[in-house]
Amino acid sequence: MLLQACVNGARDVAQHPWLSIDPTVVADDAARAVGAGAHEIHVHPKDDRGHDSVAADDVARWMRAMRTACPDVPVGVTTGAWTEPDVERRLAAISAWTELPDYASVNWHEAGADEVAALLRTKGVGVEAGIWDASGLEAWRRSPERSSCLRVLIELPDEAAEVVRAHAEGLIAHVAAEEPSIPILLHGEEASAWPAFELAVELGCDARVGLEDALTLPDGRPASDNAALVRAAVRLMSGR
Repeated sequence: MLLQACVNGARDVAQHPWLSIDPTVVADDAARAVGAGAHEIHVHPKDDRGHDSVAADDVARWMRAMRTACPDVPVGVTTGAWTEPDVERRLAAISAWTELPDYASVNWHEAGADEVAALLRTKGVGVEAGIWDASGLEAWRRSPERSSCLRVLIELPDEAAEVVRAHAEGLIAHVAAEEPSIPILLHGEEASAWPAFELAVELGCDARVGLEDALTLPDGRPASDNAALVRAAVRLMSGR
């Protein structure tokens, strides 16, 4: 079971002491998460104002920090439309990347997903297909890039624990029907984060935890850092 640490996300830095616009601070926290048992890192590069960015200079700065702190660990980044709503500008920014991540997440409900995925592949960057809902699932199902994806990232919103299973299993079944051999990483956000993680363990899916998805441990206590969240995840994976 792959365990990914999603170390910052689009959260405001004021939400947690280890959320920062300084890439070295986040990279050091990521290294502790790897030491606690995470297999790879998902990070949102930031600009100087703390906004998510796909600009080449920002991605390079954050990737250098991650490579220094977490050598030989796969690192992925976001390409979410909020980083640059104009598709052509987003493609131009990605084209200019010089410090390449190992993979990047592409949300298939967003405009330009096929073009972004194709561009990433020409640069040798793996594509993590983000599927949030039925519209994203249908767009991915029809995509010429579908079978080339590294994995499918099934993302559940902040929702009640009792609806997590039905929501997740429905999306998983549709993905498996289209691409039976593609790896699936299941995760939730806020209230659904830990129920989704426990379901991922049960179903044998890959999963992720981190300050992007939740600021609290399974028992509701605040998480001191990403490593604390990873340690809790490892205990759940081992049945402790």
